Amino acid sequence: MQVHNYYQHIPQELGQEWIEILLQRPGVRLERIVSRGQATPEGEWYDQDGDEWVLLLQGAAQLKFADQAQLYPLFPGDYLLIPAHCRHRVEWTSPEEETIWLAIHFSHRNE
Repeated sequence: MQVHNYYQHIPQELGQEWIEILLQRPGVRLERIVSRGQATPEGEWYDQDGDEWVLLLQGAAQLKFADQAQLYPLFPGDYLLIPAHCRHRVEWTSPEEETIWLAIHFSHRNE
């Protein structure tokens, strides 16, 4: 058994969004995601086979969904469930600080 700290061992320089898989079991993947000013490239959308539950722990971000005009601002403590095949993108993350996410992916099939 080993205790880890969620806020430690984050790379100082982030050229792109950093994703670390913390736990993976059949049908479930737990990720630590760190952004610093990164966003989904223009014109690209995430379209995932499984549901994703995401919690913003630090920083700020805005999400956009393909079927909606509005942006969804996220601040520490905000969370939401993104259903499978709900096309979405990260429109903006704070360039002044690390935006740290916890994401849980639930697959509808065994991975």
